[in-house]
Amino acid sequence: MSQAAIEARGLEKRFGPLAALRGIDLHVATGTLLAVLGPNGAGKSTLLRLLAGLTRPSGGSLRVGCGPADRRAARRRVGYIGHATLLYPALTARENLLFAARLYGVAGAPARVAGLLDEQGLATLADRRVATFSQGLCRRLAIARGLVHDPEVVLLDEPFAGLDRASAGRLAGRLAALRGGGRTVVLVTHDLARAAELADAALVLVGGRVAQREERSAGPGAGALAAQALERAYLAALAEAGAA
Repeated sequence: MSQAAIEARGLEKRFGPLAALRGIDLHVATGTLLAVLGPNGAGKSTLLRLLAGLTRPSGGSLRVGCGPADRRAARRRVGYIGHATLLYPALTARENLLFAARLYGVAGAPARVAGLLDEQGLATLADRRVATFSQGLCRRLAIARGLVHDPEVVLLDEPFAGLDRASAGRLAGRLAALRGGGRTVVLVTHDLARAAELADAALVLVGGRVAQREERSAGPGAGALAAQALERAYLAALAEAGAA
């Protein structure tokens, strides 16, 4: 098997009597993009928070990144873009990114921040306070914040939500570039078309378990995940969730 950027065995997460994740096994090779699909309440966001080091497993083992296993060091290797933007409304877009860059000790922070603002189409708004931003602008800035320290592993929870068509296309291109540059990406999404377009592999969670797995075809000329196969896997998972 390829070297794993993420390795989990029997991963579990419980909140009191509620089991949010039940025995998840993962092997995500470095430089690949994994899409995580499933109905609401399947455990997708919980899985992402475990990978980000924002909560601790209740059972099983987990390793994220290729460096030491220290939890604090591992969090520095991860870029997490969740539902909360983690932005400060009273600061400008530039100040938010500079603050995040300093937290991570990013060298050449001003140039790095300027490049990310330009990449997200926010250069002309760099010195506006975030309190004046729309939801879509905040989402774009949050994506830049999650990438400011050039993480090894990028975790995204429904990042296309609230983005206009141009911004969504820009993000899709950025995710493809991250994967092409050897970064590992885990994408939680309900957008099957995007998942099929971008992902090397996909898993469908139902009730905290892996119900289906799909892999990109191997060999010369292999394309993206088969959209129809992915849709069948997802619909099967939804049917299982409805029957549970």
